Amino acid sequence: MSFIDEIKSSFRVRNNFNILIYINLVVFLLIQLSGAVLYISGNEKYEFIKWLAVPADTQSLLHRPWTVITYMFTHENFLHILLNLLAFFWFGRLFLQFLSQRQLLGVYLLGGVSGALFYILAFNLIPAFDSVLPLSIAMGASASVMAVVFAVASLVPNQEVYMMFFGKVKLKYLAAIIVIIDLISVPLGNAGGHIAHMGGAFLGFIFVILYRKDIDITVWISRFLYGIKGIFIPDRDLKVSYRNKNKKASRPESDMQYNARKKAEQDEMDKILDKIAQSGYSSLSSAEKEKLFKVSNKK
Repeated sequence: MSFIDEIKSSFRVRNNFNILIYINLVVFLLIQLSGAVLYISGNEKYEFIKWLAVPADTQSLLHRPWTVITYMFTHENFLHILLNLLAFFWFGRLFLQFLSQRQLLGVYLLGGVSGALFYILAFNLIPAFDSVLPLSIAMGASASVMAVVFAVASLVPNQEVYMMFFGKVKLKYLAAIIVIIDLISVPLGNAGGHIAHMGGAFLGFIFVILYRKDIDITVWISRFLYGIKGIFIPDRDLKVSYRNKNKKASRPESDMQYNARKKAEQDEMDKILDKIAQSGYSSLSSAEKEKLFKVSNKK
């Protein structure tokens, strides 16, 4: 299957991964269309972009608070959105080999918010940015994509990916190189973008640190989105897990129930290990990999 065919095949399924890409593409097309209309009418494209891009100036942010979300879906030129979506396509699929669609959505959104906060705080606290603070804005999915990249790199640091001209590179080294490049690039141009990248990377790293402790910081996003609209639908079993949690909280397990549950969990783990022995690790589903990862980290 060619790369193009692989992309076409992946978009036949409606899930959070595809929806995030669709939103970025639709917003980009609307920006281009509006830009053409504004140009014909004698107005500047910036006047429209500023209602979607997040400003560094806190007074402007108070009048446009929604931009903390909209900026992470906003791209003004083709190369910008192309690079971001290609990175998201590659690393998003790698993310889904170990984690769920629900968690991908949460990491994307939280990474974008974290990137915006890093950017806003840096421009308001570092004197070097005083002269550009009033007019500075940030846009793009880079911080969100960085959160996904660093979540995967933190989760499976020794996982290898193929890089053109470099061959196979372990994710932990790739992540380290990205951080170094962003740090040294801050004074060279697009400082806000590089700082936002580091904010997204920080969120991805923190997500995995807490995830290893059985704390999933993306759960509340799923609960919130369930409450307001069914546009971003998390995993179907999420509601079931909430229901089971509530039942456990109100009705403690007996010794017999506990032993039965442990036996069922061990049987499930044995099946996963047998599957690895017969067909290899790559034959596991995302849910089976997540189960194996959680159990191995408890030991």
